[in-house]
Amino acid sequence: MYEIERMMEPISIPYHLLLPAIACIVFLYLIFIRRKKLFSNSKKRSLWITATILIAFYGLIVGGATFEDVYAQWDVNRYDLNSDGLFSSDEVTEEQEAAMFRLTSDVGRNLSVLTGLISTAVLALPIYILVRLIVKIKTPS
Repeated sequence: MYEIERMMEPISIPYHLLLPAIACIVFLYLIFIRRKKLFSNSKKRSLWITATILIAFYGLIVGGATFEDVYAQWDVNRYDLNSDGLFSSDEVTEEQEAAMFRLTSDVGRNLSVLTGLISTAVLALPIYILVRLIVKIKTPS
C-alpha cells in the first residue's frame, strides 16, 4: 500500500514576531511607569499620547500575528494522530490539508512586522493631529 508521508515539526516560536511584540510591551510598561513625568509637560503630551497609541497598535499587530502563527502550528499538529511527526495516508484528510494550507500559505502573518510599521507610519500624523486637537480642547488656557 502506498503511503503519503509528510514531515511535521513541533510548534516553534516565531521570534521575528515575538521579539517586536515583547519590545512593545516593554516600551508600554516604561511609558506607564514614567507617565506622570512624560504626560505632565503640556507641549509634549500630544507626542507621548500618540507614541503610546502607535506602540500599542503595532504591538497588537505583531502580537496577534504571533498568536495566529502558534495557533496554526497547533492546529496542524492536531492531525498527527500517532505523534510521530509525519502525516501518513490515514492522517491526511481534507481538514488536515486545509490546516496545512493555512499554516504554509499565509505570507501576511510573517510580513506583519513590516506591514505593521507601514500602517503605524501612515496613521501617525492623523492620530497626532487628532490627539493634539483633543488635548488643546481639554486643556484650560
